[in-house]
Amino acid sequence: MDRIPSVNLKDFVSGDAAKKQKFVEEIGKAYEDIGFVALKGHFLDDTLVDNLYGEVKNFFDLPVETKRGYEVPGIGGQRGYISFGKESAKGKKEGDLKEFWHFGQFVENDPKLEAEYPANVSVKELPGFNETGKETYRMLEKTAKYVLRALALYLNLEETYFDQYIHNGNSILRPIHYPPIINEPKNAVRAAAHGDINLITLLMGAQGRGLQVQKHDGEWIDAIAEPDELMINVGDMLSRHTNNKLKSTIHRVINPPRELWGTSRYSMPFFMHPISDMKLDVLESCIDENNPKQYEDITAGEFLHERLVDLGLIKK
Repeated sequence: MDRIPSVNLKDFVSGDAAKKQKFVEEIGKAYEDIGFVALKGHFLDDTLVDNLYGEVKNFFDLPVETKRGYEVPGIGGQRGYISFGKESAKGKKEGDLKEFWHFGQFVENDPKLEAEYPANVSVKELPGFNETGKETYRMLEKTAKYVLRALALYLNLEETYFDQYIHNGNSILRPIHYPPIINEPKNAVRAAAHGDINLITLLMGAQGRGLQVQKHDGEWIDAIAEPDELMINVGDMLSRHTNNKLKSTIHRVINPPRELWGTSRYSMPFFMHPISDMKLDVLESCIDENNPKQYEDITAGEFLHERLVDLGLIKK
């Protein structure tokens, strides 16, 4: 497979049983084979996307000292601004060539979770940034819910199996700015090779070359979405929960060719996390004599903490 398969969520929600089943089979097989799909038919409209890119550019264009005023100490970068070079991939010393922002869950009717999650940070200079971020978060969360419903059916689970775990889940929307490259990078890339922590990731802004996915034979291929597509991949939590039946694939964002060093790149991943109490224990249906249980029992919250320590975002 030398390209990322494309699927259309409208097939799943069409009310046509044959189209729905076809979508389930296509997305399930893609996640077994390569761990990525390009998704059309999602819940983001063009106006919202255009507004978001405008607001995100406005934020990253603010003076550095203004942006740093929104960097919150002591929460592992889970909300607000994270400055350039602060994050590095697991096992890599060099910081990635990016700065980013985190919108978190807007909790509904659950004081316990409201107390558990850090509060969202509002940018007082840009009210539109806050509002547009919240609306985008909601539409990506809705899209993710239906993708997970399709995967539940593929795994022979009840269709709404994941719903209880993702409602008020610890998901993150991360607008990223990869600034122009000024000097020859020393071993640093825009985002070093890594797997994602969460259940699934929905990525806006994968148009144009940059994102690459590693196939099982080690070869890297470009993952380029059409303007109306989101790139959606399996994260380590879902891979673990399915005993690696659905693959969390290593991916990276490479530096552009030298003639494009002077350009910025923006991307917007939405990391779909469940509530911290979700048990990621391997599903019984994914264990057999050819595929013995590969992972110890752990909750989503415990696994997330382990990985944030690995990333250097929180101290042990």
